[in-house]
Amino acid sequence: MRIADVLRSKGSAVATITETTTVTGLLAELATHNIGAMVVVGQDGVVGMVSERDVVRRLHERGAELLRCPVSEIMTSVLVTCTPADPVDDLSALMTNNRVRHVPVLDNGRLAGIVSIGDVVKNRMEQLQTEQEQLQAYITRG
Repeated sequence: MRIADVLRSKGSAVATITETTTVTGLLAELATHNIGAMVVVGQDGVVGMVSERDVVRRLHERGAELLRCPVSEIMTSVLVTCTPADPVDDLSALMTNNRVRHVPVLDNGRLAGIVSIGDVVKNRMEQLQTEQEQLQAYITRG
């Protein structure tokens, strides 16, 4: 299965935020969308990712003043990305090896979606369920 299949199932909508948005603004958006991370976009497209974890770690270091700072100060700018053509199994390994939970999907440099570790696990569970059903059907048919 490919990333494009996952996006077809879950949709390609992506919550984005700009580099200049404050951390307080970020937290409001995360809460509004009930998500744990957002793609940061700039004039040239995707420039980073920022998550609840980024906020918590920097808040511990810098205190409440962080809430007034722009997202650009806490975002991850070295991104792990994938394409719609990539296999889901490859993405699973990429997420594990890079210790990331959210990966933007880029199609010819354009943001085409986002895949979370939850999406990957859900996909794998569906595959296992299908395989189990096929094996049970094979066994009962004799």
